[in-house]
Amino acid sequence: MLARFIHDGNTIDHTAGADVSAGDVVVQGDLIGIAKLDIASGSLGALAVTGVFDLPKTAGVGEAIAAGAKVYWDVADGVAKTDDESGANKYLGKTVAAAGDDDETVRVRLEQ
Repeated sequence: MLARFIHDGNTIDHTAGADVSAGDVVVQGDLIGIAKLDIASGSLGALAVTGVFDLPKTAGVGEAIAAGAKVYWDVADGVAKTDDESGANKYLGKTVAAAGDDDETVRVRLEQ
């Protein structure tokens, strides 16, 4: 046997090291997932690693993000942005709709 199917891979198991709220972005190395439901510390839960999500972005002059742009998760600021900051920010996916300067969210299709 070379490979054995486990599941479709749209979600992955995650044992939380601290309480995680539904919608939280969880970074594990280069893997990013979004909690589908609350996960209590020490408990097993699920993280979505595919799908389309509205994620926070910085609003203000020069903060627009075009449709189809690669975006990264800035853990320190808790926002999606187009700058990977020399690898400090982890790749999230591509935007599926443009977000204007004043928008506080951007719609992203997760990619791993």
